[in-house]
Amino acid sequence: MSDARSDAEAFGPLTPAMFHVLLALAGEDLHGYAILKEVELRSGGKVRLSTGTLYGILKRLLNDGLIVEMRSRPSKSNDERRRYYGLTLRGRQVASAEAERMDEMVAAARSRNLLKKARLA
Repeated sequence: MSDARSDAEAFGPLTPAMFHVLLALAGEDLHGYAILKEVELRSGGKVRLSTGTLYGILKRLLNDGLIVEMRSRPSKSNDERRRYYGLTLRGRQVASAEAERMDEMVAAARSRNLLKKARLA
């Protein structure tokens, strides 16, 4: 096992809310409200984070070095008050390790006939 992977696995398992935030940021840098909407969209409305929960998670992820506050803003952003966040390499490794852990759990559930068929992403 590589040092990067073992370092990333040391963070897991993540809370579902933390994983949703990292997953949202895996696509592009986003501001807080956009993260909330991306999580809601990706979960089909099943996960709705409160702003308090989101900003608590962002604070922890910043402190752990998994995300950074971006200094530059997308050209389409016209609101200077918005803070944009992006994944660090370490954050991407942690999210990837968590996705691998979850994939192993789903495979185990399938082997016990708890899940019948694979879903497409």
